Amino acid sequence: MASKKKLKLKKGVKKRLFRLILVLIVIILGIKGLSIYKYHQTYEYKLIQIGYTKEEANKLEDKISKEGIENLLKDDSRDDDVLALVSEKYYLKRNYDLYLDYYKHNKSDSFEKIVAKVNAGAYREFYKDTQETDTSKDILVLVNKYKVLTEDYEVNDLKKIPAEYSYGEVEAREECYNAYLKMAKAAKKDGISLIVTSGYRTYARQEEIYMEMRNSQGKRYADAYAARPGSSEHETGLALDVFTYSATTENFEKTETYKWLNKNAHKYGFIRRYEEGKADITGYSPESWHFRYLGVDTATKVKNAGITYEEYYAYYIEK
Repeated sequence: MASKKKLKLKKGVKKRLFRLILVLIVIILGIKGLSIYKYHQTYEYKLIQIGYTKEEANKLEDKISKEGIENLLKDDSRDDDVLALVSEKYYLKRNYDLYLDYYKHNKSDSFEKIVAKVNAGAYREFYKDTQETDTSKDILVLVNKYKVLTEDYEVNDLKKIPAEYSYGEVEAREECYNAYLKMAKAAKKDGISLIVTSGYRTYARQEEIYMEMRNSQGKRYADAYAARPGSSEHETGLALDVFTYSATTENFEKTETYKWLNKNAHKYGFIRRYEEGKADITGYSPESWHFRYLGVDTATKVKNAGITYEEYYAYYIEK
């Protein structure tokens, strides 16, 4: 009798153990199934299903908004153009829809150019939808055909540049003034003479210059080579037109003075503001003589990056 009871007890234990194991298996499978179900609802899984790799899917999730991903999934196929776009160095997530819209109408442009123009706001008509610029950025303030200064903007720390290094009455903000004198003296030691022909301008003076050029050369020419009042960097007291003796706007870029500036200006906080081939971004035709003060650190970064200040500002400052 005792042996039969023990046998029944063992069988009961085995049954309970089997049931417990079965329950655990069901639970584990349920958890795994739920996990699989949840993964199937993720953007990563859905993107992989239409042809992207896991790494590409993760990049897209990081670079595009949820709404953008949903629109991408509607196509039900991999889009290499979108991948190329989000892989651009200066791509900004906030501008994704603007990039796509610009691309639709400008498919001959490279993605690098598209990103540059959209970031700079240059996908719009110049002087259209302008906004007051953020003057709290101080020496890093961006002034162009979209971000403008108000008529009552004032500069309170102007200093007159000595006649030895300027032509006529030329003023600049104190920090820019000090940096320019340091640069001019360094250039002189290298046998290079720097002469500033234009520095700070008031809103009213900029208006005079613009209207004079517009009346004599026409609106299109004036908008290419002069700034409308409020949109000139000269109004900040941080921009200088730098030449040398006997140089003109036509030949300055061929002079030893320009070569010296091109190599050394950033070491003193200045950049050439309007480069060759960048007019569609900056809004201005090339000016080898127009130098903008940004401080040594920022000027060096802009110089090394090889991009316009519009592009740098959008990605590193405004971002």
